[in-house]
Amino acid sequence: MELNSVIVRGVGGFLPARRFSNYDFPESLNTSHEWIFERTGIAARRIAEPHETTSFLAIRACEEALKSANITPDEIDLIICATATPDKTFPATAVLIQHALGVSQGCGFDVQAVCSGFIYALTLANNFLKLGQAKKALVIGADVFSRLLDWSDRTTCVLFGDGAGAMVVEAIPSEDNPMKRGILSTSLHSDGKFSSLLETTGGVSTTGTAGTILMHGREVYRHAVEKMTKGVLDALETNNLTVADIDWLVPHQANQRIMVAVAERLGIDSEKVIITLGEHANTSAATIPLALWEAQKKNLLKPGDLIVLEALGGGLTWGSVVLRW
Repeated sequence: MELNSVIVRGVGGFLPARRFSNYDFPESLNTSHEWIFERTGIAARRIAEPHETTSFLAIRACEEALKSANITPDEIDLIICATATPDKTFPATAVLIQHALGVSQGCGFDVQAVCSGFIYALTLANNFLKLGQAKKALVIGADVFSRLLDWSDRTTCVLFGDGAGAMVVEAIPSEDNPMKRGILSTSLHSDGKFSSLLETTGGVSTTGTAGTILMHGREVYRHAVEKMTKGVLDALETNNLTVADIDWLVPHQANQRIMVAVAERLGIDSEKVIITLGEHANTSAATIPLALWEAQKKNLLKPGDLIVLEALGGGLTWGSVVLRW
């Protein structure tokens, strides 16, 4: 049996209206715009209002993605939401999104791989669609990380923001795809021995609370640069491609220093790296689809462009997706 091709039909995003700049942090935090921006590249982030839950953000991102794809919700038969900040312990945030969009067919579920979540979710959707188990999918990355922050810890609270991004992908017969558009390959990895490098202080079966974020920044930086660089090179080799073939590199937006270091190690022109960190900060699973959404709004993405998505997150988890726009 020949597997289907899985093509990208559209992307969408949503950011809360409240902009929280580096200048808005209180003096008691003992930080400054210059300190934050120099070390991270972040100037501001969006913070969700109390009524703006993960599903609230995700639904609006999905509406944008459906509009971009020019399809209606009743054509969707798979919804995968990557999030570390679900609305409830259960049911899955994906089914809340499904109901709000008016989708009654197919299935929906969540995945949790923190900042690598969108890569994991897109890989799962790709597998479903390639095998013919679904036809059109909404793949979502959405998080309200502001609710996991210790706002007295300047090593973490300055890094994160809230947002959601979504992508519509569709299965088509491979014979109808002579340009070989869509997802060319995916790769996922994890190594639990590094779990304490980026974690929360709580959980349902431990403290009964969500907890707050703890991070060993230097170690996470080292692993991110090493593993994301190797991930891109391995993905290119899998597809018999080289760095020169990349039109756009879309890394997880965690820290500008990480993204610059990866680009330098790869020898890729910085102008080919899509960076939205400055105004979004780290929105966890939402960073990659939000970056694609911003690039699409600027008409940067052209049919046939080779795009590499890459991420590393808590777990540690990491992965990549190579696709042709």
